[in-house]
Amino acid sequence: MSRIGKLPVNLPSGVTVTVSDTNVVSVKGPLGELSQSISRDLEVEVVDNTIVLKRPSDSKNHKSLHGLYRALIANMVTGVSQGFKKELELVGVGYRAEAKGQLLEMSLGYSHDIILQLPGEVSVATRTERRSNPIITLTSIDKHLIGHVAAKIRSLRPPEPYKGKGIKFVGESVRRKAGKSASV
Repeated sequence: MSRIGKLPVNLPSGVTVTVSDTNVVSVKGPLGELSQSISRDLEVEVVDNTIVLKRPSDSKNHKSLHGLYRALIANMVTGVSQGFKKELELVGVGYRAEAKGQLLEMSLGYSHDIILQLPGEVSVATRTERRSNPIITLTSIDKHLIGHVAAKIRSLRPPEPYKGKGIKFVGESVRRKAGKSASV
């Protein structure tokens, strides 16, 4: 039995869930509204401020869909009630970032500045303090979208293993390698 799928999703106060006839689950909360289409094989029930998913059989496909859609619905509930936040750190001499509305302008050691247009659902803020690395903070209610945008920003200059320069997530540890050793 799917251990994740059988757990009920608790609804915090202020969050409402509606399930349409075409198996589209809509979650509305204080931060916004999200919707997700669910497989027709699964049944979604809202009972006493909890969401319960049921599957028709114990086939491998139904078990995997059961856990997947339960996790997606739980992420939507968390997103509309609390939101998600990702922080990226720019490590390197001369690396900088500046947010101008939905545009993120970064100087990453290339011959030109990189300007990235962010989706409207993701808000961005930058912080630069003396003697510390610049920090890019992304916030959104959609966990999938914020993860995709953060991965796109990180891919522009991934951290390299010798000096550790590049864009990394705050708290991420970069495995360092030893440089060339002198011949004896």
